[in-house]
Amino acid sequence: MKITIMDTTLRDGEQTSGVSFTESEKLHMAKLLLEELKVDRLEIASAHVSEGEFRAVKQIIEWASKNGYKEAIEILGFVDGTRSLDWIKNAGATVNNLLTKGSLNHCTHQLRKTPEAHIADIKQVISKANEMGITINIYFEDWSNGMKESPEYFYNMVEALRDENINRYMLPDTLGVLNPDQTFEFCTEIKKRFPDLNFDFHAHNDYDLAAANVMSAVKAGIRGIHTTLNGLGERAGNVPLSSVIGVLRDHMDCELGIDEKKLYKVSKMIESFSGIRIPGNKPIIGEFVFTQTSGIHADGDNKKNLYYNDLRPERFDRQRVYALGKLAGKASIKKNLEELGIELDNDSMKKLTKRINELGDKKEIVTKEDLPYIIVDVLKSQEIEQKIHVINYSLAVASGLESSASICIELDGKQYKKSASGDGQYDAFMNALWKIYDDLEKDYPKLIDYNVTIPPGGQTDALCHTVITWDFNGKQFKTAGLDSDQAVAAIKATIKMLNILENNNQIELGSTKIA
Repeated sequence: MKITIMDTTLRDGEQTSGVSFTESEKLHMAKLLLEELKVDRLEIASAHVSEGEFRAVKQIIEWASKNGYKEAIEILGFVDGTRSLDWIKNAGATVNNLLTKGSLNHCTHQLRKTPEAHIADIKQVISKANEMGITINIYFEDWSNGMKESPEYFYNMVEALRDENINRYMLPDTLGVLNPDQTFEFCTEIKKRFPDLNFDFHAHNDYDLAAANVMSAVKAGIRGIHTTLNGLGERAGNVPLSSVIGVLRDHMDCELGIDEKKLYKVSKMIESFSGIRIPGNKPIIGEFVFTQTSGIHADGDNKKNLYYNDLRPERFDRQRVYALGKLAGKASIKKNLEELGIELDNDSMKKLTKRINELGDKKEIVTKEDLPYIIVDVLKSQEIEQKIHVINYSLAVASGLESSASICIELDGKQYKKSASGDGQYDAFMNALWKIYDDLEKDYPKLIDYNVTIPPGGQTDALCHTVITWDFNGKQFKTAGLDSDQAVAAIKATIKMLNILENNNQIELGSTKIA
């Protein structure tokens, strides 16, 4: 069965506390969602919110019109005569998702109108929209509570409107109150009463049941689903597109137009624009969901992929990772060594495994790139030269001024000094460092992620982990630093990165056998 996806990250997702997208961010995200991720429809804004919102909508519509997506762009409008319609028309859009009341409680107490008066107002807006060439979809706000408390009100609404020029009837679980049984029951009855109408389901996640409710709605015959990227949205958010893809494709054999391989890339872009981090254990798009931590699991993967499921990382253009820590066994470590092209004998593997487990007990983060250094330390083999040393550095911060840094590094026995300013002490340090690299005409990596973990409790002397993800010539790797000062921890991670790159030829990662 074919399911259409209407993504509302740019409208409902922006209702996440603390999230506000700029005009350029909205345009960029619209392009990603439609061109790369290939969602069917896109709800991008609410009518007459602000001048900035109006400009953003105009820009998106101009781009969409030139690229064949104009009819896929939708705007939330209100039952306010022609006010929302004029706003939508002036922005160049042609689809109005009209917000009406789906429960008697909302109609009576928020609008302070009778159902008959509300229906008359809706019909007036639809009539004006027809004259203006604007397509109408209808949201029944608080529909889920309406079905629980006043179902006849909703049925009467649909009966009164079914002969109007309405494209889609949209059923929002506005407060996330439904469970899968209720969703199936309500949607089944609606489809039975109105088999010729197009219905969408709009799930919120207050009880963490949004994905299960989507599954029940589709099982009942609903063929349009609303989502957001990363589960953004009011309160606990909307149903995440990532979860919908997994549930509908793998459990219900549904046909979706979504390009799975672009999901992670677009989700990370939304993370950057929204400032809301994706939880590490978020299905499909979380950092650690394709990471095997247990050594038993790694061993099972070596024996006919015993710990694989249908959510293969390759589907989403990702890779399986085997964590290094206190639970890592020889199989996990071997998997990482294979990627580096390093082979160890059994005795050396035992020693290396013991050391990595010890580091894990101390809560130290071990990355794949650390392995050559740990091997050298454990096996007391040839000394790996630390080609880069930070001789000294000075960091300064002052109210109302940019932070500044002065550094002196030693590379191959020669010292180099530079100073720079930046947005924060670490940024200033990096600007000074890259000045040296520019003078030396040396390539350096791009910082693509920066994650700091500080133990709770407010202890100012507590150690914090800083893990930085780098991209060098298309290859990503991570380095970690540990210190009571966050900036110093980041600098330690950076120094480790520099020496990994400088020793890349010495620690040959192509085909090395260490006995």
